[in-house]
Amino acid sequence: MGYAFCADVVVVLHAAYASFIVLGQLAIPAGVCLKWNWIRNFWFRVTHLLAIAIVAVEALLNITCPLTDWEARLRVLAGQHVSGESFIGRWMDRLLFYDPQPWVLTTLHVGFAVLVLVTFVLAPPRWRRVTVPTSQDA
Repeated sequence: MGYAFCADVVVVLHAAYASFIVLGQLAIPAGVCLKWNWIRNFWFRVTHLLAIAIVAVEALLNITCPLTDWEARLRVLAGQHVSGESFIGRWMDRLLFYDPQPWVLTTLHVGFAVLVLVTFVLAPPRWRRVTVPTSQDA
């Protein structure tokens, strides 16, 4: 497998990670309104909160996302520009990366994390109830 292909795979994974955060947040209030039980799944909600918390901490500490670093290293090994030269790489990069002032990006990441946390509190996840059969059920 070539380095360029591996870089494209990393970009797709990065896009999936970002999509999970954004689409998950859109699904939660919609699910509350539409009474979708799955949006209150404990593991979905904790994973969702953890995913954006990682992004917010990286933004606050000015840490480059490891997926971004990994993709850049693979692109260099492939002899490509870091922005990506393949079709998939170019389009995924355009979806994921833009160049605002650093404080704007940090504010957006932290603000979105706060939104997810508020949603977590206002529409809390639920543990799945396990019913234990009794002798009367037999």
